[in-house]
Amino acid sequence: MSHIKGGLVILKEMVNRLPPSEKKIAEYILLNPEESILLTALLLGEKSNTSSAAVIRLCKSLGFSGLQELKIRIAGDLQVESVNEYRDIEPNDGFNNIIQKVTSNTIQTLKETADIMNIKALEKAVSALSTANSIIFFGVGASNIAAKDAEQKFSRINKNAFSFSDVHMAATSVANKGEGDVVVGISFSGNTEEVAKLIKLAKSKQTTTISITKYGNTAVSNYSDIRLYTSAAKEATIRSGATSSRIAQLHIIDILFMSLASVEYEKTVKHLDETRAAISLIKEDF
Repeated sequence: MSHIKGGLVILKEMVNRLPPSEKKIAEYILLNPEESILLTALLLGEKSNTSSAAVIRLCKSLGFSGLQELKIRIAGDLQVESVNEYRDIEPNDGFNNIIQKVTSNTIQTLKETADIMNIKALEKAVSALSTANSIIFFGVGASNIAAKDAEQKFSRINKNAFSFSDVHMAATSVANKGEGDVVVGISFSGNTEEVAKLIKLAKSKQTTTISITKYGNTAVSNYSDIRLYTSAAKEATIRSGATSSRIAQLHIIDILFMSLASVEYEKTVKHLDETRAAISLIKEDF
């Protein structure tokens, strides 16, 4: 298996959204990860006062192929040094503390986003972006920052990429798309109404749809052909969670861009050289 971490991250994110019996199992695993990876489905069900059937349902709810994948991912988590929980700022916090907290939160967000990355989904996304006639990136609020960043990056390598801050303009553009086009919906919660409706519209036009959301079944991901997930950055009193989620979204965009650049290396270098030359020409004095 090419990716063997992220089990505990996914469990922490999903635990409060699971049915009661599956939640009991998830809570038991989070409290006893070392023991849990040694148990069969039957024993894990007994330890958590549920059943082996509930263990199998839990794995399905988490998006895993079975208990073995869950155990392998947890084992991978246990092999690396544990990190601190997300930390929010305090009233009159010292600037040194703020620097450390923001930096720590960002590092953890990036690491967790990498840990839960589905390589097959990434490969499908890169393939779709590589052959797309056009690409629309759409997000609302802070997620629009990631959409604009994606537009700038992909435009520089000669991709027909657009982002919209106005949902009406986005809907008008999506309405004229079809097979061969790609629409990427970006929403941390995965339930942003405008993004979900736009992805649904794109899907009705047989356009390939890609979502970038937090882990789990959401309105946006449910309408998406390809699902990419960011770390479930914790919301905080002063919205440092929003900062972390934005960083995670930008991280996914960078991964998509770099992966595509690697696949189309020669063309990418050519286009980047041409765009650099064009920018240098504009900056020259006349």
